[in-house]
Amino acid sequence: MDYQEAVNYVNERALLGINLGLDRIKTLLDLMGNPQEKLKCIHVAGTNGKGSVIAMISSILNEAGYNVGGFISPYIESIEDSILVNGKKISKEDFVKSLQYVKEKARLMGKDGYFLTEFEILTATGFWYFYNINCDIVLLEVGLGGRLDSTNVIESPLVSVISNIDYDHTGQLGNTLTEIAYEKAGIIKKDSLVVLYPQKEEVEKVIEEVCKKNNAFLIKTDFSKINVKKSSIEGQEFDFGKRKSIKINLLGKHQINNAALVIDTIDALIKKGYSISENAIKRGLFLAKWPGRLEVLKKNPLFIIDGAHNLSGAKVLKENLETYFPHKKIIFITGIFKDKDYVSMIKECSYIASKFIIINLESKRGLDAEELAKIAKRYCNNVVISDTIERAVRTGINDASADDVVCAFGSLSFVGTMRRMFKT
Repeated sequence: MDYQEAVNYVNERALLGINLGLDRIKTLLDLMGNPQEKLKCIHVAGTNGKGSVIAMISSILNEAGYNVGGFISPYIESIEDSILVNGKKISKEDFVKSLQYVKEKARLMGKDGYFLTEFEILTATGFWYFYNINCDIVLLEVGLGGRLDSTNVIESPLVSVISNIDYDHTGQLGNTLTEIAYEKAGIIKKDSLVVLYPQKEEVEKVIEEVCKKNNAFLIKTDFSKINVKKSSIEGQEFDFGKRKSIKINLLGKHQINNAALVIDTIDALIKKGYSISENAIKRGLFLAKWPGRLEVLKKNPLFIIDGAHNLSGAKVLKENLETYFPHKKIIFITGIFKDKDYVSMIKECSYIASKFIIINLESKRGLDAEELAKIAKRYCNNVVISDTIERAVRTGINDASADDVVCAFGSLSFVGTMRRMFKT
């Protein structure tokens, strides 16, 4: 198997779509000798913020000298981005080698092996790789929900972290926050430790009940301990309780909240005996990067990409743009999956939009650009359709003056393409 054959093998599995459940992944991992049982994991669930939380925890642990694995989804630019070690993606050679082993074991499953999903194959590949390179700690991002997500095969996580929970993937997780919270809370194990981002009352009630049922110790991050000292497009500085002058380069008030959640998680690890200095915490937070989240790709005019792909994310994006760029002209480039609340997302951003440039997504899940443009025209009188992502970017930049802002949002699926454009 060469690299392209490996990519093709995984992409073929993507055609199976989403198929939640633990039976297939458990059978596969059992054939592999259950590498996940030999790993110490931090499990991260939530609707928004999971990737940023993992990036910050990983950066801190790296600074503390630990060998840290990271499993994330969806990947941004290439398939190897889903499997990270110390913040760097797995090499193509190691990816092919690890996937080849997983493929061989999948064959032993017979007919069932053909129904392993893309995410299940990548999860197993990540576990096998992390085990073979002797990771001290592995950070696992839930792909969808939690209870029936393939990452949930781990039995005794070091910490279960739950970030912000809101409406998303309602077709799979339920139509109410209570139902969605129940699925996310599925990562909470018996006698475990849980660190929780403050939530709406009905969400917290579910988390508390599941923790009580599992005799899990719950730590709620206290945002009232946050004192923001500086927040600009150049970075942010804040105090959190006794810790003063913490600096991060991730932008947006929500990232300060995420950083507070991360600090509570790190403190929980310290109490478990992990050696993590104050310097490692501060330096790790400062150095943490996460692509495609309020990320500046260009200045004059400012070009920003943000992975906001649901209503909650769109609201946060709008608030951040209003905070950082009051009274500035904002041109949006967007394409959205048809299973999202695209009407509300467009409406939310229309309050600050001078123009929408609509694109088609390279996915069967993508909403047709013509249909999305009709929605956008309800709320904005300057809407155009671009036939390619590249042309949309050029149009946005050409239409903007040096003081304007161009912001691409709506799906993580095109973030990689745009990042590559600005690298060349």
